[in-house]
Amino acid sequence: MTEQRLPAWADPSVAPAALDPQGLSRRRLLRRAGLFGAAFALGATTPARAAGDGRSGGSDPHLAYLVGDHHVHSVYSHDAKYTFSQLAAAGARYGLDWMVFTEHSNIGHAQYGAALEHQEIVRARADNPRQLIFQGLEWYIPAAEHATVFTAPGPHETDLLTRFERAWDGKLLGYDKGGPADADTARNEAHAVEAIRWLAEQRRTGHVDDVLVLANHPLRLGIDSPHELRAWRDAAPGIVIGMEGAPGAQGAAIPGWRGATAVRGEYENKPSAQSWPGYPADAYLTYGGFDWATATVGGLWDALLAEGELFSITTNSDAHRIVFDTWRNGDWLPGQTFDTTGRLPDPVDTGTPQPGSDFWPGQFSRTHVGVTRYGYRAVMAGLRAGRIWLDHGHLLDGLDVRLKRTEDHGGRGVTLGSRLSVRKGEKLTLHITVTAASRPNPRGILPRLAHVDVIRGAVRGPAADRDAWRAPDTKVVRTLDVTGRKGTYTLRVPLTAGEGSFYVRLRGSDGNRNGTGYLGAFVDPHGPIPHEPGDGDPWADTWFYSNPVFVDVKGA
Repeated sequence: MTEQRLPAWADPSVAPAALDPQGLSRRRLLRRAGLFGAAFALGATTPARAAGDGRSGGSDPHLAYLVGDHHVHSVYSHDAKYTFSQLAAAGARYGLDWMVFTEHSNIGHAQYGAALEHQEIVRARADNPRQLIFQGLEWYIPAAEHATVFTAPGPHETDLLTRFERAWDGKLLGYDKGGPADADTARNEAHAVEAIRWLAEQRRTGHVDDVLVLANHPLRLGIDSPHELRAWRDAAPGIVIGMEGAPGAQGAAIPGWRGATAVRGEYENKPSAQSWPGYPADAYLTYGGFDWATATVGGLWDALLAEGELFSITTNSDAHRIVFDTWRNGDWLPGQTFDTTGRLPDPVDTGTPQPGSDFWPGQFSRTHVGVTRYGYRAVMAGLRAGRIWLDHGHLLDGLDVRLKRTEDHGGRGVTLGSRLSVRKGEKLTLHITVTAASRPNPRGILPRLAHVDVIRGAVRGPAADRDAWRAPDTKVVRTLDVTGRKGTYTLRVPLTAGEGSFYVRLRGSDGNRNGTGYLGAFVDPHGPIPHEPGDGDPWADTWFYSNPVFVDVKGA
């Protein structure tokens, strides 16, 4: 593989005049982190101590945040439309540093498409070594929904994906949500767990350098039960690292576009015989564009975090068909099908807007991953470590979170995904450094953050009920009004370690649409709310979320 080069915004040889406003903003953030130029290329010079080592409050490294999308479909998916090069170019145009092509499983993909796409990916890596392009797969999880599976570049990346697809994919086996074997749920769920263990073994033996799994649109159909999410996580905690906190298809409910019943994320389903019966009807909606499992303070995501283990959230485009785009699928030659070619014909530009729900990669949904250097393995390590925050509509330019002992004035503290070990009663300070949006987003709007919410939850250990979806000790404990704040500023929130261990996470929005959260005003007085069907302009209701920081109270 061609030697990786720094992105233009991180490369000192690229003059500032050659950068767009987004690149200039990111360069300023990189300089502020002390990771410009060679320091970023080679990695941090000072190794991080263990986050919970009990010394000066932790010394997690300075981080630069790379922007990416782990869920993108091209002509190598049977239901998508765009060429690989169209999507890679769009990702570059909207400022993505990394992206994962996750084609749907089927016979044509397993037989032909994965290898054909790999050839394009290898060429793209050579032609543009400033862009990190991963090859992945959208796995039809036996008895459940979909998941992103992707590997680090290497000699066996396509081999692993095709072997996995043939041996473990629910669609190919008839074990997925619509297959004839659906009634045998226990067998199918066990097959999913064995598939994840198989992936972990491929990493353990060195067949691939790394592999990660993230559950996609978990509550879209209500068939990812809480016990399944826990089973996947527990089967390989370093492999199954989280889920989509917000799905793609964020343009689905633009007024006047798809119809009067459209919902952001295409969450337009009702409970079915295959749905887990413990979910309420409201779980099938999005809230401010986010999945109910994430958007509900004290809900399913918090129930997983309350066990004291990291389970990350992401967002992405799930690009299939872009809103207002004018391209249509190309025409098959006589005798051709997807099963015989492994790819769709190249699209044709009609000049007229075509049906679609999605945005281009990086256009609206962005996952930010904290790293100390630039490269494929650095992105995967940052994802595994949980150094993640996400936003819609380019709401923020930057976010840095550090939790420190209040008396510690010199240490950097611990950051997202990390742990801090403290004594009962110890005073802590949460430092939230926000860099406000400095330029109009792709919709032409200059986003403004209105508030930052601090959410705190108790850590109670493994759940006795594997299907529990509530965390009754989690709630919004502080709301900070930041209306009108510009540039870079730091918010300082005092916290006290009580009797037990806990975690804190962040959320915020443009303030345009909020209301009482799903579990009541005492838990969440002004959270995201569903939009009226058919009236969900995504640009008018944007949010950011962060991963948690854990606090381990000694003796708890």
